[in-house]
Amino acid sequence: MSNSPTNDELAGEDAVGLADRIRRGDLSPVEAVQATIDRIERLDGDLNAVIHKQFEDALELAASPDLPDGPFRGVPMLLKDLWAEEAGRPHHAGIQALKDADHRSTIDSNMVTRYKEAGFVIVGRTNTPELGLVATTESLAYGPCRNPWNTGHGTGGSSGGAAAAVASGMLPAANASDGGGSIRIPAAMCGLVGLKPSRGRVSMGPVKEEWGLSVQHVVCHTMRDSAAILDATAIP
Repeated sequence: MSNSPTNDELAGEDAVGLADRIRRGDLSPVEAVQATIDRIERLDGDLNAVIHKQFEDALELAASPDLPDGPFRGVPMLLKDLWAEEAGRPHHAGIQALKDADHRSTIDSNMVTRYKEAGFVIVGRTNTPELGLVATTESLAYGPCRNPWNTGHGTGGSSGGAAAAVASGMLPAANASDGGGSIRIPAAMCGLVGLKPSRGRVSMGPVKEEWGLSVQHVVCHTMRDSAAILDATAIP
């Protein structure tokens, strides 16, 4: 539409604000997703945040009448390449052997199902170290992720790819997970909001047991996004 917000304007919106613009008809889900794709293509070369892209399928879903009418209908989402499995998509967890084998998930994890029900459109997957075991994001499989504030610095880990993507303005929020600081450390290093929800507040299933150390949520720019996305994805 001729009066659509510019890409730069959209880059300043949080997820709640972007969802509100879409619901008001200020822009379409396709325009929101395309703007994110354009920013990923423009910004990621120096950052190495996004390691798998599914742009064509994302645009197709954004244009479909089957896109769920949840609270975040049409808002783009990136998944961390650890725990957040999506059927048919790569899931390598930073492991070279899984990358070499082109390992792909056979299921949607419960969190991914919740994202889809909320209306998020998944556009790709983000960089993480091997099994998320260290506080940096520098796997042998995909190489180091760089901090958008200073590309000579790292992002922390293990949700470094997610943090770099959000901090650089590619999209307003991205899936992340935290066992011993893997949301909170990259959020601190990249100037973002990073909450580790209480165990059992969101599902880690069906592959991972629900009451362990790791919990999934997002890194984002605003507290209202963190709260609203947690409301949309929490176990009833």
